Amino acid sequence: MGIFSRKDSTTPTTAAPAATDPGLTALTGDYTIDPAHTTIGFVARHAMVTNVKGGFHDFTGTLHLDGAEPSRSTATLDIKMESIETGNADRDGHLKSSDFFRTDEFPVMTFRSTKAEALGGDDYRITGDLSLLGVTKPITIDLEFNGAATDPFGNQRVGFEGKAEILRSEWGLTWNAALETGGVLVSDKIKLNFDISAIRNA
Repeated sequence: MGIFSRKDSTTPTTAAPAATDPGLTALTGDYTIDPAHTTIGFVARHAMVTNVKGGFHDFTGTLHLDGAEPSRSTATLDIKMESIETGNADRDGHLKSSDFFRTDEFPVMTFRSTKAEALGGDDYRITGDLSLLGVTKPITIDLEFNGAATDPFGNQRVGFEGKAEILRSEWGLTWNAALETGGVLVSDKIKLNFDISAIRNA
């Protein structure tokens, strides 16, 4: 997960590559994800005809950003599964049950990055291990760098938007119900969405 300058049409064509830009190098450091300004969400197809959206509100995470060498950047994320919310209490209870996340037995889902890539412009990709229900599988997250700023309280912030797709069955999430018209109640493919704000550590 790199740290990158926003595109600027006034930048001369002879400007240094982003990975070596002194301004990017200045952002190198350790950051803590700000849960109050970060969203971790998901989308599942329901009954083959509509999308159900949800997210998690209790999580912690860290970033190490390397502006000179983005491939050395890293990320961690720990999500408390009891914090899942979809806007429906009965559905949330079902998701926490033995049919799905078994939150009593597996209270935390974790992500640990293993590889970071700069794709050009503001686009990056991070690969890592997602651990859920005692199963660890690699996932790839495509990221867009949204910029860096100092907030009114003096915190230096960086922002990213990310997306990924997984098959929940690969982590043992196989509960489903058949529809009379064909197909199943809950899709195997799950879309993950991230909107991340992180504060540089003092």
